[in-house]
Parts: sequence; structure tokens; C-alpha cells
Amino acid sequence: MRIPRIYDANMPDSEGSELILDEFGANHVSKVLRFKVGDQIQLFDGRGNEYLAQLTQVGKKTQVRLTQKLERNVESPIQVELLQVISRGDRMDFTIQKAVELGISKIIPLTSERCGVKLDAERAAKKIESYQKIAIAACEQCGRNVVPKVEALCSLSSFLQSHNSTCTAPDSNLCTDQDGFLNITLDPRAQYKLSELPKTGKYRILIGPEGGFSADEVELTKNSGFVGVTLGPRILRTETTALVSLAILGSALGDL
Repeated sequence: MRIPRIYDANMPDSEGSELILDEFGANHVSKVLRFKVGDQIQLFDGRGNEYLAQLTQVGKKTQVRLTQKLERNVESPIQVELLQVISRGDRMDFTIQKAVELGISKIIPLTSERCGVKLDAERAAKKIESYQKIAIAACEQCGRNVVPKVEALCSLSSFLQSHNSTCTAPDSNLCTDQDGFLNITLDPRAQYKLSELPKTGKYRILIGPEGGFSADEVELTKNSGFVGVTLGPRILRTETTALVSLAILGSALGDL
């Protein structure tokens, strides 16, 4: 039987320590799984620490003892940040879930001129909270013990203004910025293929909304150091583009 994995940000990093599970973890263990005292689970804190744990109390309080630290590294050897203009319905949820499974290191939700989702500040904050929970659940399922952060929602123009993407080698089209990232955006008319990118180890992928970027936004991303790459001659849906990009990078340069 597969041992269930539970995320708890407050988990101590010490064998023998005891921990009272939070409401979500306790409910899942006691009411969904119907585990009893003595049963085993895995706990991870989202920062790379993971333990086997044994239930010592189930009921109003669900308590565990950390019995064995697990030394595993399932993180991708490449660092990929996804800059994704949010999409309607459950498409963004799907994108986040699958991006986490494919090893994404950070997710930066964006708005743009043709973005079909309009949110006020309160709804945006709730949406980001929901996205983060999806990332955590995906980590529980796929075995990752590092939870990618979902950043606060911002506009494309605000992001580009606050991040210096200037190439370190201005005479080259495919060059990294001062943080070592190769900044790319998907364009079916581009001359470069994603699989042809240099092995920098750090990539920032910008993906637009269902309606694509406006002409002004295309020019803005170009002037901000983003280079167009193609996934082929066909136009892919926004959620397909993200997953295909991550799969290609992972296969050509990472761990897939």
C-alpha cells in the first residue's frame, strides 16, 4: 500500500519530534483515509525536508512522531520559471497542477491587454491562494518535497518594469540576463526552436493569453530581453503551450 504524503509547513526537521497535524492534514488522515494509531504517513515541509511519521494520536487532535528522515532529491536539474497570463475556467488550475508535476520552480501569474479574466484585489488574492493550494496538492501527489511558489498576480508591463532582463552579451540573441536566466516567449514565427536553446540551466518562459499578446506587448517583451522561440507551425492553446514547453525543456536539458 502506498504511504500517503501530507504537506505541513510547520514540520520540525528532527527525528523523534512530535507534531500535531493542521486541520487539513488531520481531516485527510482521520476522516478520509481513516488511519489509526500506529499507521504511517510521509510528511514534508515544502522546503526539501521529508520524514516518515507514525500516528500517535487520532481524534480531536491528530499527532504524529517523525521516525525517519528521507533523503530524496526529485527536483529538476534545470530551474524554470513560468510567466503565465491567467486563463478562464479551470485551465489555469490545470496548467499549475501539470507544471508542478513537470518540475517548475516558480509560477508567476500575469494579466495582459487581452487577458479574459478580470479580478479586483480581493478576488486576485483569493485566486493566488487557490493556485498555491493546487501546487501543494500536486507536490503531495507527484512526490516533490519542494513546493514551487505562486507569486502575486501582476500585469505583464509591471513585471517587465520590475525585472532587469537585459542580456549580459548584447551582441547575441540567445543570452542570459544578470540573474543567469534565458528569457523566452513562445512565437510560432520565431527562428529558434525550444530544443535548440543553449544549456544555461535557468529559463524564464512567458506565455500569453488565449487571444495572444497585443502588438505593443510583443514589442515590449522584445525590448525587455525576451527572445521568441517556436514549438512548431501550429498554434497551441495557452495551457498546452506551457506543458509542451516544460516537457521539451525537461527532455532536452533536464530530467525527463
